[in-house]
Amino acid sequence: MKNIRNFSIIAHIDHGKSTFADRLIEICGGLSIREMTSQVLDSMILEKERGITIKAQSVSLKYKSQNNNTYKLNFIDTPGHVDFSYEVSRSLSACEGALLLIDASQGIEAQTISNCKMAMDMGLKVLPVINKIDLLSIDIKKITNDIQEITGIKSTTYLKCSAKTGLGVKKVIENIVKKIPSPIGNIKKKLQALIIDSWFDNYLGVIALVCIKNGQILRGMKIIILNTKKKYCIKKIGIFTPKKKILNILKCGDVGWIVLGTKNIIEVPVGATITSYINPSSKILPGFKKSIPKVFAGLFPVISDEYNIFSNALKKLSLNDSSLFFEPETSEVLGYGYRCGFLGLLHMEIIQQRLLNEYNIHIITTIPTVKYKIKTIDNKILFIDNPSKFPNSSLIKEIREPILKCKIFSPIKYIGKIIKLCISKNGIQKDIIYHNNNVILTYEIPMIGIIINFFDKLKSITKGFGSLDYNFLKFKKSNLICINILINKKRIDALTTITYNNKIYSYSRSLIEKLKILIPRQQFDITIQATINKKIISSTNIKQLRKNVIAKCYGGDVSRKKKLIQKQKEGKKRMKSIGNIKLPPSIFLDMLKITK
Repeated sequence: MKNIRNFSIIAHIDHGKSTFADRLIEICGGLSIREMTSQVLDSMILEKERGITIKAQSVSLKYKSQNNNTYKLNFIDTPGHVDFSYEVSRSLSACEGALLLIDASQGIEAQTISNCKMAMDMGLKVLPVINKIDLLSIDIKKITNDIQEITGIKSTTYLKCSAKTGLGVKKVIENIVKKIPSPIGNIKKKLQALIIDSWFDNYLGVIALVCIKNGQILRGMKIIILNTKKKYCIKKIGIFTPKKKILNILKCGDVGWIVLGTKNIIEVPVGATITSYINPSSKILPGFKKSIPKVFAGLFPVISDEYNIFSNALKKLSLNDSSLFFEPETSEVLGYGYRCGFLGLLHMEIIQQRLLNEYNIHIITTIPTVKYKIKTIDNKILFIDNPSKFPNSSLIKEIREPILKCKIFSPIKYIGKIIKLCISKNGIQKDIIYHNNNVILTYEIPMIGIIINFFDKLKSITKGFGSLDYNFLKFKKSNLICINILINKKRIDALTTITYNNKIYSYSRSLIEKLKILIPRQQFDITIQATINKKIISSTNIKQLRKNVIAKCYGGDVSRKKKLIQKQKEGKKRMKSIGNIKLPPSIFLDMLKITK
């Protein structure tokens, strides 16, 4: 065990984690030159297209150090986007150390600080690595000063490399084997293994990625999951090199995969403890918090006949993505679909794209919202994530909305624009810390304000240098009201939305004016109304398309023309009573651009 090193690569998005992992695999000989590709651990098509890591990937490699000792390196390449910080926490639980990768051109960012603090709180040895030193426009001295001031790690321990060219990567590996401690455990003790990930394979069923804390796992061994009391027989075990390699044994300190011979992934919860069925351990290892969906939206197939295919596709996606929550939902306008919960807007966008790429299903997504805590007049507590299910305001005692604690890291020169943005999102400033030319702002901002365009606006006003990290803080009492949208006196449940009391008139006016532009004109008048408890607060009309029915009348008696006009009028009236208005699929995403 003294020659095993378990570590993660953590950093902000686009700081070179996957490229560094490629160089590590090359140097350790995990793949031949012919087998190597760029971003080899980013196995999903979407990951390669977007250049981001979505799913944490593990790999076990052998490295011969300068002192001629051979080490087993178990490392995990983790996502950098704030939406997937849950993946990072799971990966760190299997490690004794972490490489904190920092882009030499961008410097330290909010997610870097967050990941560093998370690793330190878990007692991991953190090695800061300054990447992309081959670039010309960098200031190493400034970056080292920033890291030392913000993280508290002494600058003498900083490593420098270029993952793209391979410069300095070997020195980083040497420091990994020298400075990161080996796993603490005993192979002779009773088996204790922590499940750090699980996914579904069409041929093998559920596969679990485990970290062996004590004891060993053998092929054919009978095991029990302590958290669920479920019993299984191990069918196959192995590691990723990054190719899937089958073994007969996984020993204490190893990170590898096991096949449990079940098709129900719910029976294999992430964070659970595995032990031997014959000689079990009674102690459950400390796990980690379950991922909680933050953003909710309705997903409906554009073609209603594809509902069954869509339903099966969502179930298959959830097998490989435990963060995805969904339950059946029915809309009067959109038909049958699902109410889905996501970690953030990026996660929602990725699920949509995967449904299109992998299953060829076009989806209509309703306006994203968050979960509200409602106290009724008879003191019942309701948690509602769908605005159309809000009770009548006369039955509501108070509404509490989720509040996030946000840390924004940026150069000082953009501080005015950032504060203005936070105020526009009803943010309350809690702290402000200056570090040389940088500033860390701490705000409490309603979650709905963060998920709607906040990250994009922050990047825009700071020219890409601003970064954001957030965590759920509390539910706070707010003056919120539910606005219903009626089209030709028919309530459109998918367009029901929540806003603040002091903005109801300006927001409802913006809402119906936007709908007036987006809804195509028909052969009859369309009335759009915004209502609160059946009281109309805003209204507009889309004028009908007219056909000149008297164009064919070149002369003759005027009564003939009047008869044709009257006939047309009656026809349009009948058409309005039975006519259906088809809403364009893009209408819900366009509604996001309206500020609440």
